[in-house]
Amino acid sequence: MTQLNARATVARRDLGDVPTRLAALLEMTVGDLADLYLSLYGEPTRSRNRDYLRKRLAWRIQEMAEGGLSQRAIKRIAELGDNLPERWRMRQAAAEQPITPPPTDRDPRLPPVGAQLRRIYQGTPHDVTVVEDGFLYQGQRYRTLSAVAKLITGTAWNGFLFFGLTKPATVSDASSPAVSS
Repeated sequence: MTQLNARATVARRDLGDVPTRLAALLEMTVGDLADLYLSLYGEPTRSRNRDYLRKRLAWRIQEMAEGGLSQRAIKRIAELGDNLPERWRMRQAAAEQPITPPPTDRDPRLPPVGAQLRRIYQGTPHDVTVVEDGFLYQGQRYRTLSAVAKLITGTAWNGFLFFGLTKPATVSDASSPAVSS
């Protein structure tokens, strides 16, 4: 008995009756399907589409019970891979490239590093420079715009609101702040 057939026999025994398992997929909730996906594939699913999960799980149950694709089929797929149309290869190459998420530690409301924020408050201009880890105001580094706004006004302010990075519909201020890069 080959190793592939031995694995299939063990999987078939572990899975029980394949038609019964496939029929049970029709009664499962999305949460149950996701749990089963995790146990059969060893990784969580990103999909919450019931039909998609049923198809993937049905394939996996049958694959585990019957042994999956033959070595000959896998070899043929690899051979045909070079003969794919160009647009398919481009799509496949794009899917294989890792997607790096944007940094999450920086507030998306902030202008880019190096930008100058200007606010005229009580007739005096106040310039703040955006730096990587905070803000520069009069030669001092501050972690938040709110700290700079409090220093300027003497009262607690939302820094984004004070420097015009967030504009509520009800607030109208005669001195309009400006942002430049």
